[in-house]
Amino acid sequence: LTLRRGQLQTLQINVGRKCNQTCTHCHVDAAPWRTEMMPENIAHRVAEWIRTHRPGIVDITGGAPELSAHFRYFVETAREAGCQVIDRNNLTIIETQAFAWLPEFLAQHEVEVVASLPCYSADNVDAQRGDGVFEKSISALKKLNAVGYGTKLPLNLVFNPMGAKLPGAQAELEADHKEALYRGFGIVFNKLFTITNQPIARFAEDLRQHGQWDAYLELLANSFNPATVEGLMCRSTISIGWMGEVFDCDFNQMLKMQLR
Repeated sequence: LTLRRGQLQTLQINVGRKCNQTCTHCHVDAAPWRTEMMPENIAHRVAEWIRTHRPGIVDITGGAPELSAHFRYFVETAREAGCQVIDRNNLTIIETQAFAWLPEFLAQHEVEVVASLPCYSADNVDAQRGDGVFEKSISALKKLNAVGYGTKLPLNLVFNPMGAKLPGAQAELEADHKEALYRGFGIVFNKLFTITNQPIARFAEDLRQHGQWDAYLELLANSFNPATVEGLMCRSTISIGWMGEVFDCDFNQMLKMQLR
């Protein structure tokens, strides 16, 4: 089977590695002390490409993409060009004083929010993403609901499993999350996306430290599903690094496997 590119649908921009969280599964190795952020000249070149080529979707990620000085610029440029915009949001950024404006800004520009919430249990979320993250995430979700997310505007959550295992069935997990979050907190959202943790960067280090590297790679190989190939993101996405490099996808970007 020869894998070929389909039509370009999504331009994903990684604006940098700085984040207000340090998660154990992070394939970007993002953290508060990271300094790698997209400079202004690169941001202007990317924006010019968006204006010229008008991709269907502009997907802004990081780190916490909102920490980029160019976040608002990218959102406004892409929306003016008629693109759908996705913000890969870690939720806790909304709870910081400096970013309290985010829910209203995102709603005003009809940005799709794809938010990380690996579980509806506080213990599991805090173990993976840091102490107090669950409480802040719930508060942020309520603020997003208050400006129309989950009803008029798209709010999608991302689930990834704890440790060296695969996620469960997406439809079942979505139903569980919807029930638990509504019953416990009155929170509504649209879809839940399940993600398999990639054995690279910080997650790879964690696997090796716990002696689970070989077993996890075997699990991935034995669980390969050929039906997923049709929808591989690298067939419809171009991923831009913080220095303007071009990659097939976000994971290849972290492995420094540049497009030739």
